[in-house]
Amino acid sequence: MTKMPRWADVALIPLLNLIIAFAISALVILAIGENPWAALKIMVTGALGSSYGWGYTLYYTTSFIFTGLAVAIASHAGLFNIGGEGQATLGGLGVALICLSLPWPHWSLALLAASLGAAAFGAAWAAIPAWLQAKRGSHIVITTIMFNFIALSLLNYLLGNVMRPVGSMDPASARFPEGATLPTLNDMAAGLGFVWGKNTPANISLFIALLCCLAVWALIWKTRLGFQIRAFGKSEPAAVYAGISPVRITMYAMLISGGLAGLMAVNNVMGEAERLVLNAVEGAGFIGIAVALMGRNHPFGVLLAALLFGFLYQGGGELALWTTIPRELITVIQALVILFTGALDNMVRAPVERLFARRGAR
Repeated sequence: MTKMPRWADVALIPLLNLIIAFAISALVILAIGENPWAALKIMVTGALGSSYGWGYTLYYTTSFIFTGLAVAIASHAGLFNIGGEGQATLGGLGVALICLSLPWPHWSLALLAASLGAAAFGAAWAAIPAWLQAKRGSHIVITTIMFNFIALSLLNYLLGNVMRPVGSMDPASARFPEGATLPTLNDMAAGLGFVWGKNTPANISLFIALLCCLAVWALIWKTRLGFQIRAFGKSEPAAVYAGISPVRITMYAMLISGGLAGLMAVNNVMGEAERLVLNAVEGAGFIGIAVALMGRNHPFGVLLAALLFGFLYQGGGELALWTTIPRELITVIQALVILFTGALDNMVRAPVERLFARRGAR
């Protein structure tokens, strides 16, 4: 039997899943009395047709890259980290504590310190479920999803009772000092002598996310630790027989995963809100699961999938603004993409594999 080519697994099957999801979405749009083609044009124009649209698309993409990489790292170790939401929430707390601690003289120093704080807090929050899995046998899915709610409750208490400025009714921290303000893409474009357009929240953390893609690729495929993570994820008994410690790999994989999820807070807390607010993560931790699934846990695939979901977020906002199509429909489209790239992946994979098998037989 001829094995399906790697390119078909990486590119063809996700593309077919995406086409099916969009086709069903078009039928839903048609059923509510709107023109699917007109809706698609509004989404494309709103998300990709201007520097303003690109700014917001790249802002969402940045968050999804971090959470997608977090899920991918854990998946390579055979772990399903569903706690990206909580780890990013605690990462935001780390960013806020760092940024509010000093009158930072320059954004570069604040960025370095805040990135370390975000990664450390996210990793620490992931370490507890990792230890429970490695030492006590507690299922990582159950513990990480429970820790999402604990993180939100903890942040709710801190913002309402500890970090809220005196006299303020808003459950949010004080604004970060001016020295902790990150340059946006607009600022960087102006520094290079051209106009980006209207101001958008896309900021320098986009380049940190791209560097993380490169770093994850190098870690997983070019280092001894990466080999051990992949070996452990493929077969734990074989990895143990080869002398690989399950406790060590579980802890390392989840610490890196939590650190990546925590880094997302540099984008939305430090770069966009410039203070710590409730629900700053906005579901990006869960979107990261879909991003990793669609990207086949490869950093380049994660980058492309994050860009797709960034397009859906920004295009969906434009669609809700200029048509009678509800914003919730974009959630339906995202759910369909997740459904076909995840749960129903074999529905497309099996026929494609048979097709290549018949072709090889001939």
